Amino acid sequence: MGNLIDDIELLTGSETEACETVKVTENKNTGKARKLYIESYGCQMNFSDSEIVASILQKDGFDTTSEIAEADLIFLNTCSIREKAEQTIRHRLTHINGFKKKKPYLMVGILGCMAERLKTKLLEEEKIVDLVAGPDAYRDLPKLIATVDDGDKAVNTFLSREETYADISPVRLNSNGVTAFISIMRGCDNMCSFCVVPFTRGRERSRDPKSILNEANDLFKKGYREVTLLGQNVDSYKWSEVENNKAKLEKSNVSEVVPFAQLLEMVAAIHPDLRIRFSTSHPKDITDEVIYTMSRHENICKYIHLPVQSGNTRILELMNRGYSREWYINRVNKIREVLGNDCGLSSDMITGFCSETEEEHQETLTLMELAQYDYSYMFSYSERPGTLAEKKLKDDVSLDVKKRRLDEIIKKQNQLSLKRNQADIGKTERVLIEGTSKRSTEHLQGRTSSNKVVIFQKQNKAKGEYVNVIIETCTGGTLIGRICN
Repeated sequence: MGNLIDDIELLTGSETEACETVKVTENKNTGKARKLYIESYGCQMNFSDSEIVASILQKDGFDTTSEIAEADLIFLNTCSIREKAEQTIRHRLTHINGFKKKKPYLMVGILGCMAERLKTKLLEEEKIVDLVAGPDAYRDLPKLIATVDDGDKAVNTFLSREETYADISPVRLNSNGVTAFISIMRGCDNMCSFCVVPFTRGRERSRDPKSILNEANDLFKKGYREVTLLGQNVDSYKWSEVENNKAKLEKSNVSEVVPFAQLLEMVAAIHPDLRIRFSTSHPKDITDEVIYTMSRHENICKYIHLPVQSGNTRILELMNRGYSREWYINRVNKIREVLGNDCGLSSDMITGFCSETEEEHQETLTLMELAQYDYSYMFSYSERPGTLAEKKLKDDVSLDVKKRRLDEIIKKQNQLSLKRNQADIGKTERVLIEGTSKRSTEHLQGRTSSNKVVIFQKQNKAKGEYVNVIIETCTGGTLIGRICN
């Protein structure tokens, strides 16, 4: 089995940069005159938004292309969570400029959080950009594109209190045909002092549960076997019907107020073979009811992403997180009590936040040991313009200290990830096959309920099937096993 490790894709158990890039890898050619190429940066919400954008533009005369050189319209769906994320976009625009010199009619647009943060300033700073649209302005894209076609620049960064795109059926970009995202809410009402999201995505709005159930049902009928319910803070999902729609509501058997735990229950009831995941949870809002709902349904995956950010109460107060170290530990203990030690748990951590002392940094390390995370997204603090921290706190931890503390957190997480994976050796896991391994066509890969990647020999199995896999060995980020009866 040891030789297999050289042939398969190995995944790390820790990430120092959560802002990944997802490009269109498929062509949708229905004969339309113009082609859209879109890249998504950052969180899963951005990738989900790109599928909404593709759906809107498909109805407006665009096909998607995986080849940037074929594009008539290039969109970059951007992230502003860290300075590095925005610098990545600026470097990408420099590369795209080469395509525009060859095709003067090529249209370039910036979408998402960076567009919302910089607005018209982005057009001044990046002359190559023709169009800027914030996360709530995607319905307006056909009109904005028409404005650019007429020779003008176009901007819409209006933030809505109602927009959820509930009626739009997303075009599944880069789809493996097995897993899909479903956006259940937009925006964020938490004002974490380090975060730009409330300013770039606006206030929280929950989507009508009937539209969520319809989308999940449709995906299952099309062969999808796992959906991830997305929101900046899914635990604060709370949908209520307006007074004059009560009669309609009663016919649909949906209660007047639907909290997240009830939504989970409703989606899980669609079919036992439809797996449910969700992201992201907030430690101050996750309820016992959500945890007990997870325990009652085998098809709700036993995995929770529960960002802690810091293990010290004073730093958490400066971050305006709304909970203490003790509260967070209480939530972890409840998860372990109800869902067991095998429940997957991951986190986000920021090191070197304003005025963080060495002792407070050590408290983050000890909390990691208590929580026993399977993996984490780890960062050194990056001050963002316009945030409460930038206005009220001094970024006074040196870059060298930030780097050293981040390195210590990464090393700790790598130890925990390996330890957690080694504990699975000898166990039999139910795995949903998502496709072939990227490094070996002879092997398949899928994930366990606890969100761990498993690699195993193909035999006669195919993606979309559930298989039982006995775990025989592992790395810090990947389980390796064989199919058993």
